[in-house]
Amino acid sequence: MAAQGSKQPFFWGALILLVAVAPLFTGNQYLLSVAVMTLLYAYLALSWNVLGGIAGQLSLGHSAYFGIGAYASTWFFVNLGLSPWMGMWIGAALAVVAAVIVGISSLHLRGAYFALATMASAMVLRILVDNADTLLGGPRGMEVTLLRDAPWQFQSTYKEFYYVIALVFVVLALLINWRILRSRFGYYLAAVRNEQDAALALGVPTTRYKLYAAMISAAMTAIGGTFYAQFVLFISPDKVFGANLGVVIAVVCIIGGRGTLWGPVLGALLLLPSEELARSFSGGILGADMMLYGLLLMLVIWYEPRGLVAILQRWHKPLAKRGAIK
Repeated sequence: MAAQGSKQPFFWGALILLVAVAPLFTGNQYLLSVAVMTLLYAYLALSWNVLGGIAGQLSLGHSAYFGIGAYASTWFFVNLGLSPWMGMWIGAALAVVAAVIVGISSLHLRGAYFALATMASAMVLRILVDNADTLLGGPRGMEVTLLRDAPWQFQSTYKEFYYVIALVFVVLALLINWRILRSRFGYYLAAVRNEQDAALALGVPTTRYKLYAAMISAAMTAIGGTFYAQFVLFISPDKVFGANLGVVIAVVCIIGGRGTLWGPVLGALLLLPSEELARSFSGGILGADMMLYGLLLMLVIWYEPRGLVAILQRWHKPLAKRGAIK
């Protein structure tokens, strides 16, 4: 039995690796595009998880940081010729500044009040960009200069290039979440999430640690915005600052299991392919994707409020017992 148990991590590791590399060999560009976007949303959900999951602060305004990353890297690339590989760090730094400003003004709020405050920050940024016609193109948006095969400029005509980068981003985001979950910082954030008043009574500087979580989460999300801009080669205020995006990022993580390591990834694996199927069957009806998100969220929360990770754990226990009996 011990030998069998020791083989399980290798089995699951090999299975995850197989699933991760399989899209590279499909030869279907549409499926590969869906896979790239699935990985992007898994990365964004992992980024959100630092603040919204581990720290328990329900943010619905992460589209603000996503848009900052997209616009900053694109502006520096189009106007100054700076590679997006460098521009994404400028976008991350600007997102951290924005997170500090938003955090100082709203992290004392709790629950729905904090969620509304974060959503309002994204809406304000969208309005500002909408009116910046000369600097940022206004509602027309900005096009990324097409260079075709230029990996040093974050561009390629091969979707496999973007898939590999997105996969690396997800792995790095998993490592960051894993490190936080097993650190003193993560324990403090968990204390804030579970009982903030008790954490304050024990001397935990709750506002400071929530601000740290917001800064890390914002920087990671901004890097995802740079990736999106280079992948689609066009950005506009409604696409990267839209309220829908902030909600979707949160829903992906909540459905998967916020505050867990693999929950955001599972949520993306369920929602993004399901969204594509919904679009196919609905004929592109406006709002079909949001209806699907709402339906899946209700079903998952009704069955298990802790998300898909908890559902899999519930299913795994009976299977493990059967294996032990055999």
